Amino acid sequence: MSDLGAGLRYLGRGQRWAFGHGRWYGFGLLPALVAFVLYAAALTALAYGADDIAAWATPFADDWSDFWRDALRVTFAALLWAAGLALAVLTFTAVTLLVGDPFYEKLSEEVEKSEGGCPPGSDAPWWRQLWRSLLDSLYVLGRALLFTVPLFVLGFVPVLGQTVVPVLGFCVSGYFLAAELTSVAMQRREIPVRERLALLRERRSLALGFGVPLVLCFLVPFVAVLLMPGAVAGAALLVRDVADGHRDAPAAVPPPAQQASPAHLSPPNLPGPPRR
Repeated sequence: MSDLGAGLRYLGRGQRWAFGHGRWYGFGLLPALVAFVLYAAALTALAYGADDIAAWATPFADDWSDFWRDALRVTFAALLWAAGLALAVLTFTAVTLLVGDPFYEKLSEEVEKSEGGCPPGSDAPWWRQLWRSLLDSLYVLGRALLFTVPLFVLGFVPVLGQTVVPVLGFCVSGYFLAAELTSVAMQRREIPVRERLALLRERRSLALGFGVPLVLCFLVPFVAVLLMPGAVAGAALLVRDVADGHRDAPAAVPPPAQQASPAHLSPPNLPGPPRR
C-alpha cells in the first residue's frame, strides 16, 4: 500500500513541478495538443461507424428477433468503442512522446537537474533515438495487447464483463502507461526496454499508483493534454527512485561456501617427500 501512495505522490509532484514552471509547461503542451486532435477525430469516426461495424461482424444474427439482434449489436458496438478508447489511452502517450520527443526529453532533463544531477544521456543522432523510441513503444504496446485482447473478449461475459473486467482493464492500462512515461528518463540512462519492464514489475504497486489515476483522468476529454507535461515530470522523479535506487543497491554477499578461505586458514605448503 505504501508504494501505491508513493506512485500517487510522484504524479502529484510532477504536476506541481510543471504548473510551477510555466515556460516548460507550455513547452510540453504542444505535442499533446497535436496528438489529442488526431485521437479525437479517430474516436469520433469510430463512434459514428460502430453500428455498421457491428452489423458487418455479426451476420449470423440477421435472422434473430429484433430484440436479441439489436441487443447483441449494441453491446458489440459499445465494447468496440470502449476497446478503441482503451487503445487510445494506451497509445496516446506513446504517440505524444514520439511526436514531441525533443520536447519531453528536454523537459525531463530539466526536472532531473532541478532535483540535483542528471545523467548525460546518449550521443546518438536524434533520428536514431526516435527510431529506438518507436521500437520500444511497439514492444510495450505488444505486451499490453496480450492483456487487453483477452479482457475485451471477457467483456462479453455477463456480470464479469461489467465488474471485474473494467477494473483489470484500468490496472493494465495504468501499468503500461507508466511504462511509456518512464521511457524518457530510462532511455536517457541507456536501460533497455525489457529491463525497464522488469524494474516496474518489481515495483508494480508503485507503477499502478502512478498510472491508474492518470488513466482515469485521461478519460475526461482534453484533460490528457493538460496533464501530459506534469505526467512526464512525475515519471522522471519516479525513475530516480526505481532505476537509480536499483542500480545503487549493494551487491549481494556470496554464501559462505563461495567465499574465499582466509589466508591464515589455508593449509601450509609442506615440502613433498625427497626425490630418490
